[in-house]
Parts: sequence; structure tokens; C-alpha cells
Amino acid sequence: MIKKIFLNEFIILFLIILNAVIIFISGFDLGEKNNYTLSLIDNGVTIVFLLELAVKINHFGKSYFNTNWNRFDFLLILLSIPALIAFILGTDIFDFSFILVFRVMRVFKSFRFLKFIPGIDHLIRGIQRALKASIIVMFGFMIYIFIVGIFSFYLFKEITPEYFENPMISLYSIFKIFTIEGWFEIPEQVTSNLSPIKSFFTYIYFIFVVLSGGILGLSLVNSIFVDAMVSDNNDELEIKMENLEQKIDKILNKLNK
Repeated sequence: MIKKIFLNEFIILFLIILNAVIIFISGFDLGEKNNYTLSLIDNGVTIVFLLELAVKINHFGKSYFNTNWNRFDFLLILLSIPALIAFILGTDIFDFSFILVFRVMRVFKSFRFLKFIPGIDHLIRGIQRALKASIIVMFGFMIYIFIVGIFSFYLFKEITPEYFENPMISLYSIFKIFTIEGWFEIPEQVTSNLSPIKSFFTYIYFIFVVLSGGILGLSLVNSIFVDAMVSDNNDELEIKMENLEQKIDKILNKLNK
């Protein structure tokens, strides 16, 4: 009876949703008593997940790890153990402040909901195929961001240190421009203290950056990624069309005879 409960995917799905809701609600300040109750329920669900893991491994044996989803479940449950340990130890009593970081890992349990999404395997295969197809382009795009970021750092580090104070901040600023997030704000800040001639060439520079990276660069990466994701559907359609043409040819041959 107990084994059937732990092997019932609908019960596990309900616990996953319940746990996700509890984690969300516990982010609000509901008072010490209510927060402790939510934390108690949250860690109780973690214990149930650990028992579920033990039951499934005992039931399926080594074959439990044959599927990627089971390995994914195993990893997520292991990641939630430090949060359970932190709760049991009581960080407020022992004052092990570093253990507080482990409490964040309980959020990983919510990822178990992914395997219940219809068609998730097909979607993941599409993403894997898209990543393989676009990895070279993405790598080249990252190199381009790096080059433009370092170049901009040396150009504007003295003018607007809030955006180009060091190479890392400069890379982040250029990435914001590429995503069309700060395409006008950053150039306006840079040119605010420049002469008209310097401002003109600075605007030309940032126009080139926005066009080359923000419009052409990202569009190229996105188009390759999306095309690779839907290519499986195109291949399947082509196979069906070929089969249909072969059937039509057979029918025509029989009619001609």
C-alpha cells in the first residue's frame, strides 16, 4: 500500500505543486510562527521525497537510473538535502550562518515539475539540437561581445566609469546595448560631457555597435537557434511527403497497367 502511494505519479505531482506553493508563500513575512509552520511542511515534503527515492530505488533496482528523468529527480532530491540538514540543526541556535545558503537549494525541488509537462521530451530534444547547431555562432558572438567590451573599456573608462569602470562592467554594458536594453541611455551618458565633434563620432560608434550586435548579431543567433529547433518537424514532414509521393506513384503505376 505504501509502495503504491510512492509509485503514484499523480500524488508526487501534487506534492511537487504543494511544495512550490509553500516555497513561494514562505518568501513573505507572515510572522515567525507561520513561517516556521511553512518551513516544517516544506522540510516534511523533502523527507517524503527522500522516502519516495528510497522506495523507487528498492523497487526498480539499478534500472531506476536508466532514464534521464530519474537521474534528474535523484540529483534534485540530493540538492534539497542541505536545506533539510540546516533546518534540523537549527541555524538560529548554532549560528552557522553559512548553512543559510543551503536553504536556497530547496527551490531545486520545484524543477521536478518539468517532467510532467506534456511533450517535454520532444522540446528538450529540440533545444539540444538547436544548441548543437548554434554553438559556433554563439561562441563567435561571445567573442565579439568580448572584443567590443574591452575596446569600449579603453575608450570610455575615464568618461563614464559607471558603465566602463573595468572590463567586466564594460562587458555587461555592451551586452545591455546588444539586447537593446540600454541602447540610448548609455550613449547619452557617455556624450553628456563630450564636445560636439567627439559626441558625433561616439554616436556613430554606438550606432555601429547596436546595428552589428543588437540587431544583426542577435537576429542571426536567434534565427539559427529557432530554425534548428523546428527542423525536426520539417524533417518529419518531408518524410511524410516522400511516403505520400511513393504511394501516389504506386497507384498511378497500377492504373497505367
